Amino acid sequence: MSLVLTLASRNLFHDRLRFVATMVGIVFSVVLVMIQMGLFLGFGRMVTTMIDHASADLWILPKGAKCFEDPSLLDVKLRDRVATMEGVSWAVPLVIGFSDWRLERGEVTPVFIVSADLRDGSLQPFNVVDGNVQTLTQGANVAVDRSYFDRLGVSGVGSTAEIRGRKVRVVAVTDGIRSFATTPYVFVDLKNARNYTGTPRDRASSVLVRLKTDADREKALSAIRAQVGDAEVLTSEDFRSRSRSFWLFGTGAGAALFAGALLGVIVGTVIVAQTLYSSTKDHLNEFATLRAMGSSNAYIYTVIIYQALINAVIGFAIAAGIGSIVVQMTAKSALPIVITPWLMAALFALTVVMCVASGIGAIIRVVRIDPATVFMR
Repeated sequence: MSLVLTLASRNLFHDRLRFVATMVGIVFSVVLVMIQMGLFLGFGRMVTTMIDHASADLWILPKGAKCFEDPSLLDVKLRDRVATMEGVSWAVPLVIGFSDWRLERGEVTPVFIVSADLRDGSLQPFNVVDGNVQTLTQGANVAVDRSYFDRLGVSGVGSTAEIRGRKVRVVAVTDGIRSFATTPYVFVDLKNARNYTGTPRDRASSVLVRLKTDADREKALSAIRAQVGDAEVLTSEDFRSRSRSFWLFGTGAGAALFAGALLGVIVGTVIVAQTLYSSTKDHLNEFATLRAMGSSNAYIYTVIIYQALINAVIGFAIAAGIGSIVVQMTAKSALPIVITPWLMAALFALTVVMCVASGIGAIIRVVRIDPATVFMR
């Protein structure tokens, strides 16, 4: 270990109480930013859950549809036109919409119906932990997520309830399919979806299109757009981006999370700067001694920067551990916190920048010390 690093570490660890106080400030700041950014990412991922799990290359949507949950409808005949086009493997209609779920004890709660032609596999319940999805086509059967058992008044496969006065039976249970709007998703067969949502037989919420593996993607996309009239044709990537932009920036919910994340960065930076500046200020006598011994300004700068880096590494390591615990604790919540590898890398860089910037602020104070003060004590 170099002399500079040794001096920096001993300077930090000499007063353990002060070091702990510094760590608390850094860890609090990093965890604050981590949670706020994790909530923002979690919300952005949750609003596109259904799009992410649909095995479709293209989405035919009513003109101006902003997201998966958009209530607009289009003419289902578009499906017949598109299904026979060159390069198209299959095209299936999708029906979605809100409905009323009546528990056996008589209470009513809103649910969000999701349906597609299960025989083509365009959009099926995923993360299935119990039951058989294929039995959704056999009568009034439904699939629900177990995180909503209490809300729906069911206990698993075999439980019954009513949707719009029609008795239904749970035949499949999923895990982790949660709605950001807290309204439970209920998967049903296409025919039943029309009855539960009141959607006419000649209408659909959208049409999902799968292209053949050897199809020219751009050519097929252009040809389909020429056949759908006023409807829109979006790739899954474009639809995902539109939905995320709408919920994150077109509504108050996403804006509030983004503002919270930005505020977390600002508050965290201020806390770290104040904490490290105070810590360095408390060691002015030691730095005065170094100057009296003839140490150059560059040497003192290096010691302070090393101190900032040590604080950053230790503080971030502790914050990362706390963050992983928070992620596990919120994994089953209505809005799970998502922390990705690139977010961790960005937070580490932010921690280093905050600590080094704070150290530079302290340097300005240190270089003004009169070395003679060490002989006046």
